[in-house]
Amino acid sequence: MPNVMSGQAIPSPMDRPLDHGRHTPYFGQPDYRIYELNKRLQQRTEESDNLWWDAFVTEFFEDDATLTLTFCLEDGPKRYTIGRTLIPRYFRSIFEGGVTDLYFNLKHPKESFHNTTITLDCDQSTMVTHHGKPMFTKVCTEGRLILEFTFDDLMRIKSWHFATRQHRELIPRSVIAMQQDPAMLEQLSKNITRQGLTNFTLNYLRLCVILEPMQELMSRHKAYSLSPRDCLKTTLFQKWQRMVAPPETQRPPSKRRKRKSSTGGAGAGAIGNPTSNGPGPKKKMSPGPQNFSLASQDVMVVGEPSLMGGEFGDEDERLITRLENTQYDGTNGMDEHEDFSNSPMTSTASPWPGSQDRTGSGPPGSQDSDKKSPAISQ
Repeated sequence: MPNVMSGQAIPSPMDRPLDHGRHTPYFGQPDYRIYELNKRLQQRTEESDNLWWDAFVTEFFEDDATLTLTFCLEDGPKRYTIGRTLIPRYFRSIFEGGVTDLYFNLKHPKESFHNTTITLDCDQSTMVTHHGKPMFTKVCTEGRLILEFTFDDLMRIKSWHFATRQHRELIPRSVIAMQQDPAMLEQLSKNITRQGLTNFTLNYLRLCVILEPMQELMSRHKAYSLSPRDCLKTTLFQKWQRMVAPPETQRPPSKRRKRKSSTGGAGAGAIGNPTSNGPGPKKKMSPGPQNFSLASQDVMVVGEPSLMGGEFGDEDERLITRLENTQYDGTNGMDEHEDFSNSPMTSTASPWPGSQDRTGSGPPGSQDSDKKSPAISQ
């Protein structure tokens, strides 16, 4: 096995040729993807900019990927979760904190296959970092690594969760043998990391607690060139709309009101007001459904004698029924003769014989006898 301390190549978890193309399927090979991730990290240079780190994360992480780190510091347990846009800066912060090399070792990983994902669970994983300052130090951070890959030909990481248990900082024995100064030996005995993470990375993770909720604001500012205050206003307004919009969209009051008004107005007009569909004067026509509203408190249920009024007479049921649809038109006369002159029941095209001169004041039999009386006298 090559010596890691000497800076040689990292041993592969499996003996496979490395000349495969990028688009070679990775079905069932999540551990090989970790090996490729280590290999890509070795290709980093001091000139690697944000574009290089973004391309690195795009190759190995999904667009909606999340990275979670859990560890315990002196003041208690910590848990940090960052999204896809902040992952490149996280890996870059490790190297900006003095790390010269970074790779992950997995021992006895367990794989589980699902419909669309593959989960790799390794309880004996180690994140190894090499530090060059203040002197060469190898830091081994041991913990449990749980990775969730998408089950496709790219096999990119959808979820990364590393739970740190302990860490060890190793320095070469030759460095200690060369030091005779007790103060220098005391300095060498102090840790340069906290749970395997440098102060630079820890500060970035603390900053991510503020940056993560602001991703929407920053994206809106970049897309629309709005001021920070305007971005905050529009974002809060849209969040408020999403909070109040679901109850309005789930219940369709307007549609129900229109449906009831059309059926109720048409049905009542056909029964209670025969002249509403006739070609008579418009002032005698019943108001259309657009003026009818179920929210009006004046509209009452048909069949309430106390509300319909008894002063119109109990002998004419049609007049009482008509009151429901004429309360919006004060000019509708209930006793005028022309109210029924244009009724379809009294038109010339009516199939009922002798119904042309019927006015509703008497029974149909009397009207027929009045019309035929001249013929009888002849």
